[in-house]
Amino acid sequence: MNLGLNLSFAVKRWLKPEKLASMCREDFGVNHVQFTWDLINPWWPEELRDEMVKDYRNAFEKTGVQIDATFGGLASYSYAQLLAPAKAQREAAFLFFKRAVDMTVDMGAKIMGTPAGGMSYEDARDDGRRESLYREMLVYIKKLAEYGRMKGLKEIHIEATPLVTEFPHSPEVSVNMMKDLEGTAIPVKLLIDWGHALYKPLLKEEADIELWFQQCAPYIGSIHLQQTDGQWDRHWDFTKEGIVTPELIKHATKNAGLQDIMQYLEVVTIFEDDDDAVYERMKKTMDYLHKELGK
Repeated sequence: MNLGLNLSFAVKRWLKPEKLASMCREDFGVNHVQFTWDLINPWWPEELRDEMVKDYRNAFEKTGVQIDATFGGLASYSYAQLLAPAKAQREAAFLFFKRAVDMTVDMGAKIMGTPAGGMSYEDARDDGRRESLYREMLVYIKKLAEYGRMKGLKEIHIEATPLVTEFPHSPEVSVNMMKDLEGTAIPVKLLIDWGHALYKPLLKEEADIELWFQQCAPYIGSIHLQQTDGQWDRHWDFTKEGIVTPELIKHATKNAGLQDIMQYLEVVTIFEDDDDAVYERMKKTMDYLHKELGK
């Protein structure tokens, strides 16, 4: 299988492009990474943002690590984005995602990934409002795909979550959404996260990675790998005990025919954690995954 690394672990810690690129290649042994918007906000002034983008691109290219994609991190996920109750916020989200496309392409990446957004308490419980927001979200994503094609982007990956306030939030809804997005200017695919797919309190019997993989396989473009206990969206590294085992990873991936799909380890730590301790856990985790999953 293909193992990559999301750069979320580096947020508020390893912010110098050359150091981060070297760490990924020399210490963690990865050739493919997914850049997080928590390191560069797409909304920042273009002239300053683009300077930083260039620095990261050059550092990773020099080290021989490919930035395959960019992905919305914790900061952008906190906003309601394309499912916000206010039209003004939905329009702002569309502009934000267009700027993320610009940043992605300038970084030399081919794929932009993000959750689509989240509804308010009231909207999520109003069937008519849910449907209206869903349909409008599809229009925005189609327009974003058109913009992406014009700029040179190759794919958009929408992350599934277990929250009913978001789209998509289950295997069935994920498949239906992908069918509703067929024929877009560039392919729109799913990003499946192990921790989201195994979240038992909300998904109940659907908290089954093999169910997600089997049903969604034709539409999956990338995968987030994490250790979890199935009770919260942990985003643990693999020095923690959890329910995600190498055997399950290999079995589920092979059975669904997803061996060629990149799986990015996505570790999110508390900001107060000691930097050196985070590094040691990441090093042990990557060594473990390379050994168990095949480098």
